[in-house]
Amino acid sequence: MKSFKFLLQKEFLQIFRNKSMIMMIVTMPTIMLFVLPWAAVFEQKDIHLSIVDNDHSTLSRTLTEELSASKYFNLKQYTSSYDKALDLVKKDESSIILVFPQNFEKNILREHKVNFMLNIDALNGQKAGVGLSYISLIINDYLQNKLARTMQKPLPQIVICPQYRYNISMEYFPFIVPGIFAILLTAITAVFSALNIVHEKEIRTIEQINVTPISKISFIVAKVIPVWAIGFTILTIGIIIARLIYGITPTGNLLHVYFTAIIYIIAISGFGIIISNIASTEQQAMLLVFFTLMLMILLGGLFTPISSMPDWAQAITLFNPFRYMVEAIRLIYLKGSGLHDILPQILKLGGFAIALNSIAAISYRKINK
Repeated sequence: MKSFKFLLQKEFLQIFRNKSMIMMIVTMPTIMLFVLPWAAVFEQKDIHLSIVDNDHSTLSRTLTEELSASKYFNLKQYTSSYDKALDLVKKDESSIILVFPQNFEKNILREHKVNFMLNIDALNGQKAGVGLSYISLIINDYLQNKLARTMQKPLPQIVICPQYRYNISMEYFPFIVPGIFAILLTAITAVFSALNIVHEKEIRTIEQINVTPISKISFIVAKVIPVWAIGFTILTIGIIIARLIYGITPTGNLLHVYFTAIIYIIAISGFGIIISNIASTEQQAMLLVFFTLMLMILLGGLFTPISSMPDWAQAITLFNPFRYMVEAIRLIYLKGSGLHDILPQILKLGGFAIALNSIAAISYRKINK
């Protein structure tokens, strides 16, 4: 333990002596949180839709077929129970509930105006707004063109009454900013942990460490603990900036954010150590980190919904820890989810942490041959 203490001291001293690294820790989250939330808007498709049909008429079934045939919607449930449909929204398996009221067909054919309700999960405000627009266009297009021609008379426009949940203001910032926290943790943790052992190789101090009685587990742990501290510092800075600049605070417990971040940082630091063990130079390590980070972020559901990706890409995302971190932090921030609600994400991140760090320990060779 005494040797481990001195080794840990050495790692922290190296960090604090590097002024550019200290500047990076402060400026990187600040710049990213100022720039990225304004960066992009993306088309939505395959939005998960639940339909509650209280009418069971020919018209309600026809409109259901029109919506399910659209590329913009994926019909997840067709039921008469609103509670069952709402359960899917709570489980994040459906984004929109469309409710056909009783006597829907009769009223629309006889009355001048018919109202029915959309219950929208506005966790992603952009998806909610686009989903509302798509449903309105599809239904009104059918009624005004196909059905009106059949009846040889014009029909009234449908007025849809939406009810938004979780992100009532439908702003894009509450959706994207928590996801940027995951980018910051991934980039900083992966880069610093990947450069750690490679730096020792380049300055030729790895041979001195190899002949010491320090075990390779102690050596790796001493290398990643400062990285974990940096990760928590950056997360804290990000949370403060999100609160001061965007007015965004977690609906759930802030401690759950940190708890999830602990597991995620451990997983990503293990990934960084694997790259550090493979690479011979810092340049090689940086290129490997850059390549893998791009894939993780693009296939993580941060900007583009995973449901909109092709099947092969969706299969790849199952092996992406970044995906589960983004899901967990958004659920905590926007839905107020507790540990029980994000347990699937936590278990998967825990599995990644165990697997990646085990590979990191095995792949590191303390004695050069």
